[in-house]
Amino acid sequence: MSIAFIYPGQGADYTNILRNLPLHQAVEATFKEATEILGHDVYRLDVEHSIGSLVATHLSLFIAGVATTRLLEAEGITAQAAAGLSVGAYSAAAACKSIDFAQGMAMVRKRAELIASGFPAGYAMCVIIGLSEQKVIQIVSQAHSETTPVFVSNINAPKQIIVTGTLEGILKVEASARQQGANKVEKLNVAVPTHCPLYQPAADILQAEFSKIKIVDPNIPYISNVHARKLTTAKDVSQDLAINIAHGVRWYDSITLLSELGVNLFVELAPGNVLTKLNQEIYPQLRTIAFEGSSLEHIKRLAETSQ
Repeated sequence: MSIAFIYPGQGADYTNILRNLPLHQAVEATFKEATEILGHDVYRLDVEHSIGSLVATHLSLFIAGVATTRLLEAEGITAQAAAGLSVGAYSAAAACKSIDFAQGMAMVRKRAELIASGFPAGYAMCVIIGLSEQKVIQIVSQAHSETTPVFVSNINAPKQIIVTGTLEGILKVEASARQQGANKVEKLNVAVPTHCPLYQPAADILQAEFSKIKIVDPNIPYISNVHARKLTTAKDVSQDLAINIAHGVRWYDSITLLSELGVNLFVELAPGNVLTKLNQEIYPQLRTIAFEGSSLEHIKRLAETSQ
């Protein structure tokens, strides 16, 4: 194994992420297909007044990931494994040919609608940098209560951890983390408590929806969000996609696993370079490049030397 495609989640989005993609036949074909599925111009998704909508944001992320994957594949650059963070997992599943584009768009839309309707106000997420996972778990357990639930959601790096829950609970966690010596504590621009048990009812609905569509075995290993394990069956991939909103994302463990499987080049598909920066921080010896901001020729050269 040599090349893994990785896909960012919410937070990597920005206005015009679709318009900023290269003019390439594969991208244009993907946008045309998306427009037909949506019933309106795909560019309506990433304008400033739409990007605040979870549905528009998640669909934009998925379409951008698929479009840039198809571009690289058309240029002869293929992955031997794929992983995505949060909603990026849907782009990873598409890269593994486990879910087709139209079904992927439908499930991403459903996921976004469930997230947006579940907890419309009074919730937040924050990042804690500089404390161990065990220390953050201890802080969260002390702040958690039935009226102020908070949970550890994402393990992005050994000492970069995301916490989610009620705003009151998050404020308690932030204060305690600062007292415990965290290097940085910052609220994220995400006002929903994803990746925690609060969304189990939504995950149950998604599982029921996945049972109605055709998912096939991935043609390359798909790395689970929930368990950071290599998945090779349609059943396991659909399960992971459905339940990840109710479980934490073990991103650091996923990258560790891919490294152990022999990946020596990580290519982060559009948009942004959030995962590239994270990889460079936690595993500086691993080669990681973001599609966005890099020339196709440079990506090709790196891919050739990684085969």
